Amino acid sequence: MLILGGSPSWAAPKGSPWNEDYFPNVKLTDQDGKSFRFYDDLIKDKVVAINFIYTHCGDTCPAETASLRQVQRLLGDRVGKDIFFYSISIDPEHDTPKVLKEYADKFRINSGWLFLTGSKEDTTLIRKKLGLYRDGVEANKLSEHSTSFMIGNERTGQWMKRSPFDEPKTLAWLMGYSLSNIKPSRKPNQVNYSEAKQLPNMTKGEDLYRFRCASCHSLGKEDGLGPGLQGVAKVREKAWLRRWIKEPDKLLAEKDPIAIDLYNRYNKILMPNLRLNDADVEALIDYIEANGNPAQ
Repeated sequence: MLILGGSPSWAAPKGSPWNEDYFPNVKLTDQDGKSFRFYDDLIKDKVVAINFIYTHCGDTCPAETASLRQVQRLLGDRVGKDIFFYSISIDPEHDTPKVLKEYADKFRINSGWLFLTGSKEDTTLIRKKLGLYRDGVEANKLSEHSTSFMIGNERTGQWMKRSPFDEPKTLAWLMGYSLSNIKPSRKPNQVNYSEAKQLPNMTKGEDLYRFRCASCHSLGKEDGLGPGLQGVAKVREKAWLRRWIKEPDKLLAEKDPIAIDLYNRYNKILMPNLRLNDADVEALIDYIEANGNPAQ
């Protein structure tokens, strides 16, 4: 975790550099065509979550959006009132407000989460200021952009670099209480940890499912953003399933009929390439087989 601007506290660090003199006040436009200034309108005095995406990404962007959607749901109607979500496009030539709106609608995003675009120069400047740009790595390849994102409270000067794939409840707690102007009803030192249950050890497959797949899929019959996975290892040929999990972008590019059917049936949301190795894929399939089959 990277904390910018002092220790976690309820008052802004005196002389904090993370203010209007540091953040650019560039113009951005949201999915409804409304214009904003980055500092004045979007982050000043606010608790915010900011990530960077491009809408035709077949890599991690869809998974990021799905994961953060879970966090938004946990925070409920606080999003858009005292906590704000911003996804900023790194491909402004393609991602017009209309395209961003279609992308947000695909994921059934609730109000309070803005999808924004601006000039390449301005969005790159924002990324650099937030420490989310890797010089010399991603200049010629969109898919090389960082999957980290920032959460912060501009008023207090606290900023944290996190992964969008962190446990949703952890991210909701950080934004809703640790970074917020609202204190929890019980202080952390009042918690009796001797009463806490020991966390079970997770297999590699469970870890992958929980932090990469659960935001879109259930292990039952219930559909989410993607299909329920109950019995999928019996319905699909194992070789096809391995390849779909490992390189869905290639199957779609090859016009595989099953891949195309899933893409069309589930709102044309791209199945992300999570860059899993063969061992990861086998572990994930084993977990789904053990936990996603109908009761015998």
